[in-house]
Parts: sequence; C-alpha cells; structure tokens
Amino acid sequence: MKKIIVRQLLFSGLGTLLTWGLLAFQPVGAQGTQAYDAEKSYKAPEDVLVQKKIANWQDLKFGLFMHWGTYSQWGIVESWSICPEDRAFTQRKGPHSANWYTYKQAYENLQTQFNPSRFDPTKWVAAAKDAGMKYMVFTTKHHDGFSMYDTKYTDYKITSPRTPFSKNPKSDITKEIFNAFRKENFMIGAYFSKPDWHSEDYWWSYFPPKDRNESYDRTKYPDRWKRFTDFTYNQIEELMTGYGTVDLLWFDGSWANMDMAPIVTMARNDQPGVIIVDRHGKPDYVNYLTPEQKVPDHYIPYPWETCMTMGKSWSYIPDEQFKPARKLVQLLVDITAKNGNLLLGIGPGPDGEWHKEVYDRLADIGKWIAVNGESIYGTKPVAPYRQDKWAYTGKGSIRYLSYLPDDQENELPEKLTVPATAVTKGTVIHLLGVEKPLKWSKNGDQVDVMIPKSTIKQLAGEPVWVLKLS
Repeated sequence: MKKIIVRQLLFSGLGTLLTWGLLAFQPVGAQGTQAYDAEKSYKAPEDVLVQKKIANWQDLKFGLFMHWGTYSQWGIVESWSICPEDRAFTQRKGPHSANWYTYKQAYENLQTQFNPSRFDPTKWVAAAKDAGMKYMVFTTKHHDGFSMYDTKYTDYKITSPRTPFSKNPKSDITKEIFNAFRKENFMIGAYFSKPDWHSEDYWWSYFPPKDRNESYDRTKYPDRWKRFTDFTYNQIEELMTGYGTVDLLWFDGSWANMDMAPIVTMARNDQPGVIIVDRHGKPDYVNYLTPEQKVPDHYIPYPWETCMTMGKSWSYIPDEQFKPARKLVQLLVDITAKNGNLLLGIGPGPDGEWHKEVYDRLADIGKWIAVNGESIYGTKPVAPYRQDKWAYTGKGSIRYLSYLPDDQENELPEKLTVPATAVTKGTVIHLLGVEKPLKWSKNGDQVDVMIPKSTIKQLAGEPVWVLKLS
C-alpha cells in the first residue's frame, strides 16, 4: 500500500501533503467509508493528459450530479423498482406492483408520457454556478436502459417518436445540458450505466431475469453477450464523438463486468485525457474513488469524491426532505480537508424543474462560498487535516483553518484556540468576511485568537467560520 501511495504523491503533485511548513505523510488506515473494499489499491494513471485533468478536477472541489429519466413521473427511486431482487430499494408500488411483468411493461410505457416541457438547463446552470459548483455529471443512461440522448442504437430514448418530448427543439436533453454547462466553463461528466435492463441482449426474454445481472449464461451464449458489449461500445462512442468535450466518463453497474480496455482506448482517442471512473472496476480504469452517501473519516492521499444526495433520493421525490444548507456547507469543508470532492445529487422532476427548496439551498451555499470560497478551491489538505471542530487547508504559504460549529452553536466564541505551529512571529490572522485582522497571542503549545464582539455579531449564524493565516 505504501508503495502505491508514494507513487501517487510523486506524479503531477496530485497528492501534495501540506503541513505547517513541512511535507508529511500519514498512511491511510484500514477503516474508512469507501465505495469498495478498504484494501483496494488506487492505481495512478500513467497518461500525462489524464494526470493533468485529474489535478484540475481536484481543484474544483464541488460538483452537481443529476439523475433524471422517465421514472421521475412516478416519483420513485431511479430504475431499481424493475429489478427482481428482494431489497428495500427495489420494492414496487402502485397499481401494477403485484406482477413483475405487468409492472415492467407499465414502467417502460412511461416513455410515451414523458414530456418535461419546463426543461431549461440555463436556469440550472445559473443556480449551480452561483452555489460555487464547478463541474457536473449527468445520467445519460441509467440501469433501466432509457437513453437521455439521441442514440441510434435503440428506440428507447428521449428523442424517439414514442416520447412526446421528441417534438421539442430541446429534445436531446444530454446535448442541451452539456452545452449549457460547458458554456459556463463547467467540467462535463457523462454517467453511463453498463447494465441495460431494456436490452434483449442483457435481459433476454427467453430467460426471465432473477436479479440485476444478465438473464443468461454469457459463456453459453457468447454471441449474444458480444452483441451487448458492441451495443455498449457503440453507445459510448456516440457520447464521445457527438456531444462536445467530455471531461469525465462515470461508469456505474460493475456487475455487468466486461472488457473495458477497448472502450477506454476509444474514449481517450476521441476525448484525450478524459477521466475514467469505472466504479468498483479494475484499478486501471478507476481514476478516482467514489464513496457513495458517505464521507471517509480520515484524510486519503489519492483522488476521491463523495457522491451524496441533497435530499434522501438520487431521483425526484415529490415530498423530498432536503439537508439544510448549513449541513451541506460543512460537508464540503470536511471533504475538502480530507482531499476529496463533493458531487451533490439533485433529481429533476417530470416537468423538467427542480424543487424550489433546491434553489434555496444552492443560494444559501453560494452566499457562504462568495465570502469563503478561497479556502476551498485550489487548496490542498494540511495536516492534521481534521481535528475536533477544525478543518485544515492551504494554498502556497497561506493556511485556512475552518471552524465547524455544533448544531446549536450559532455564534463564534470570544476566543479560538489553534496550534502554536500554525503561526510565526509575523503571521497575520483574518476571519474571512472581516477586513480588520485579529489579535492573537501564544499560550504554550497553542495560540489564542481573540474575536471582537462586533465580529461575533456580524458573522452570527454562519455554517462555518474560516481563519486565514498569512
């Protein structure tokens, strides 16, 4: 493990560890909330263009993740209700739920009613940009197989004549979203599901599916499996050649295990430097790790991203309950100090709009970012990374100490205590958002930073307070 980590520290500076003036290394423990086994090794890419793009992506810190498809009309979890597994997230509901075949037919007929007439990606871009998001990932196709782009390899798609929205000039939803976000300098990510539960070459109707896997033995029917992998290759090639610059190719559904080498080669021929995230796949094709709905409890010295929903579901739920903006800001600060990025999930509704609460949350995050964003973007974690209520980041010779208050803590204390190693004789300490520097004094192995009452009042209610040491 150490050998792999050292390699990561050396290439392109992606794993630079900043301390109070020293380069340091702290090994990653076996415990942690990872998307895979904790012992799975990260393999740094050798392609220089990929290294550069990952370094740029790490500086962006905050992204938008959108799950959207015909399932939004029922306000249910994306795709999973048609999977014949007995799990909490696969439960069927509604008048067709008693029989799987009837239910799947009704689910797939949602295509004939899908008409998100209020779809306007420029509105989403504006809200995401104001919130401080810098990249986005969109579900071009989820496990149900419905393509949200103009593929020529299936009629189960947004631009099919069977889909009412196909008559809309914005019918190629993926293209509209990518173009709108790219225009505002977002990195563009294409989510793509490797399994396809609509394809006859994955769930072959001759053998009813029993679970999420293909419904037949691929070793007995290699021609059928070859047709499926060719279909997958061709669909991805469409995205790589017809949708402008794509920076991230975000694969999901590792159980549809296939040879990724030709797909990755093709993708990088068409999109040089594209970041490949084959979740749970071979290390060669996992350019960064993706813990889902969880945040590791420690610093990790290789690229990673927590993907987490703003509410409780990836997809649109009518009565969704969203995390408070305070919690979302604290998530971003915590993740940044541990060397990660936050990819925040929002599910558009069947009409093509977000919940009003989504815009409210993003606006509140943006207010904090407008003042404190310099402690996030382009920074590197600084040891001890996360300790008690503090999160540590740095940029060059500047250090940022972010104070994450408890839920009931709405005002700064009159005195903040930080490590004495954080300062030298000429150090100037500011609270971001306040022009006048703060008074401080050494007290043994710590430093006492005094907060004026006027400043306490001015910054009351903030989700995180940030000290800037320069």
